[in-house]
Amino acid sequence: MMQGSTMSKRRWTVLALPATLMAVIAVCVSAQAQPKPAKPTAAATPAPAAAPGGVQPTLLGQFGDWGAYTATPGGKKICFALAKPSNSHTTPANRPRDPAFMFISSRPAEKVRDEVSIIFGYGFKPNSDANIEISGSSYAMYTQSDGAWVKNAAEEKGLVDAMRKNPDLTVKGTSAKGTSSTDTYSLKGLAQALERVSQECR
Repeated sequence: MMQGSTMSKRRWTVLALPATLMAVIAVCVSAQAQPKPAKPTAAATPAPAAAPGGVQPTLLGQFGDWGAYTATPGGKKICFALAKPSNSHTTPANRPRDPAFMFISSRPAEKVRDEVSIIFGYGFKPNSDANIEISGSSYAMYTQSDGAWVKNAAEEKGLVDAMRKNPDLTVKGTSAKGTSSTDTYSLKGLAQALERVSQECR
C-alpha cells in the first residue's frame, strides 16, 4: 500500500539522518553562531566536516535563514534545505534539549522530493504526535526517536507551498518526559534554497 511504501522510505531517513547529517548540522551551527567572525571569508564558505562513514556534505549555498546541502551516503545522492529555529521555548521553561533543525529533503533514487522532517532535540514518547502550524493551518506529524515527519504524505506538497509563501511557521511537540516545546522557524530564503536543492537533485 502507498502508506507502507511511504513509511518505509521515511524509516530510511530516520536511520540515515544521524550518520549523514550531523556534519551538516555542525556546519550550520558553526556558521550561524558566528555572524561577525574575525575571518569573514572563512565563515562565508565553511568547509563541511566528514560525517561518519566518510560521507562529506557539501554546502550548495546559504539563502537567508536556510542552507542548501548535498551528500552521497551509500552512493545515493541526497539534497537538503536546512534551518534551525529562530525562536524556541519549553514548558516548563528552560528545559535542556539538543539543537533542533528542520529539513526539506530530496532523494532522486527513491523518487522522494521535498520531504519535510524535523529533529526536535529530545526523544518522543512512543506513538505520540507533533504538529506544524502555518498560516492558520495545522499539519500532524508522526514521531520516531527525536524525529518527526508529516503524517499524511498527501498534505506535504501543500505544506511546502505554504512554506514558500509565508514568513514563518511554528512547530510543537512533547518529549517523553512531558516537556512541551514550541519552535518558530523563519522561512526567509527557503524558496531560494529549495530551488537550489531542486537544481542539484533533479
